[in-house]
Amino acid sequence: MLIIYKYISKKFIYATILVFALLLTNSCGLYKKTDARDIPTSGMDRARKNIKEGRGISLNAFAKGRGGGSFQFSTSNPLWRATLETLDFLPFANLDYSGGMIITDWYADNENSNNSLKISVRFLSNEISPASIKIIVHERTCTNQNRCITKVLNSKIEEELMSSILETASILQKNATKK
Repeated sequence: MLIIYKYISKKFIYATILVFALLLTNSCGLYKKTDARDIPTSGMDRARKNIKEGRGISLNAFAKGRGGGSFQFSTSNPLWRATLETLDFLPFANLDYSGGMIITDWYADNENSNNSLKISVRFLSNEISPASIKIIVHERTCTNQNRCITKVLNSKIEEELMSSILETASILQKNATKK
């Protein structure tokens, strides 16, 4: 008799926990009440309904250009290619096409030089215009005791880089349209 009582009490405790858990998840909105008349019975119809509601993936949408976004390869962007060609003499620290950023590493002409430059190029759009890119040049001056001072350099370097990049990009775009 005592064994049956223990067995029933454990079963009762488990059932109580299960009911409590179901009530808790139901109040969170995890389970929605739906009408069976609104849900298509065919698997293909359900898939079409999910895609229409934005809950699925359609290969036709990607083929027609209505996919999740417009993606271009970096080789088809003349502004990106022109920037890489212009800055190819510098070591790169970060190249991020999807983020629209090119950052070079610190560069000095001579090994004994205490001054070095770092160039950051941020792409604001894919159009070939001066408003499409922002160039920032940093200068680092170090003393013999490895104390360095870094500042943003406002000089003609930015303007020269900008004109060189835009000129190269326009040439690349003209060559691409000829083909």
